[in-house]
Amino acid sequence: MTERHYEQLDSRGVVTVAGEDRKEFLQGLISNDIERVSAEHVIWAALLTPQGKYLHDFFIAEMGGVFHLDCEGDRLIDLGQRLHRYKLRAQVDLGIGEDYAIFSLFGDGALNALGLAEFPGTARAIEGGIIYVDPRLPQVGARALLPAGKAKGTMERLGFTPARRGTYDDLRLMLGLSDGSRDLLVEKSTLLESNFDELHGVDWEKGCYMGQELTARTKYRALVRKRLMPVRIEGPEPEIGTPLMAGEKEVGEMRSAAGPRGLALIRLERFAELADDGAALLAGKTRIFPEKPDWADY
Repeated sequence: MTERHYEQLDSRGVVTVAGEDRKEFLQGLISNDIERVSAEHVIWAALLTPQGKYLHDFFIAEMGGVFHLDCEGDRLIDLGQRLHRYKLRAQVDLGIGEDYAIFSLFGDGALNALGLAEFPGTARAIEGGIIYVDPRLPQVGARALLPAGKAKGTMERLGFTPARRGTYDDLRLMLGLSDGSRDLLVEKSTLLESNFDELHGVDWEKGCYMGQELTARTKYRALVRKRLMPVRIEGPEPEIGTPLMAGEKEVGEMRSAAGPRGLALIRLERFAELADDGAALLAGKTRIFPEKPDWADY
């Protein structure tokens, strides 16, 4: 990818959290440390059930003393309602950032062109919004939260041109990055099988948060048996949820895909065997080849 491009992420939306208790409120709920969020730094985090199962994930940026949560657009109302249940007497104002658009920016030298150091979450203010290195993995480029009416003009002034629709999806699948509930099952997936540890989405030093007990126990007792990982696809694109078979044995399940790339949840024991012999899994008649990304620790 030799040119610098941008793609508007129309599937994303913004929930805002304001008020004097906003930090304490989010700190007791999310998997990452809200104290790390500032005008110069953005984090990726998750909201879990009390049993430690996935509900939502989002990027958290701060602008003008307000936290902006970049989240799944079609589940935005659900996130807002869940946060509202925990508001109680906290001095917190929840809202929807309807005037913002969300973008991905990528390509050769993209971060340098944006004046960003190649470090996860590094951020800076820009033309009424914020632009930042993806806090999961700098190789995927940057994200931007910008006033909707001015955003495309801002992109062009920075030297970025529109990408083919779906280019960001291709890039994140190649790198093994999940996309919300397309890849993580609500009230079923756990953070460690979903790569939140290596991709900076969970903080092990912060105080208690909802779902922390199971998350910590899973890590320190080495209880992870499956992992979400990138796969190469030969054949028709499998639907989300398609079982992955090794002979007569089900060893995984397909998640999102686009053309020859996808993500799948696969048993680590079987992945180790596949790595040794180079064999494929089957999703119907489609051949699936799991791959280990450079950042992974399994």
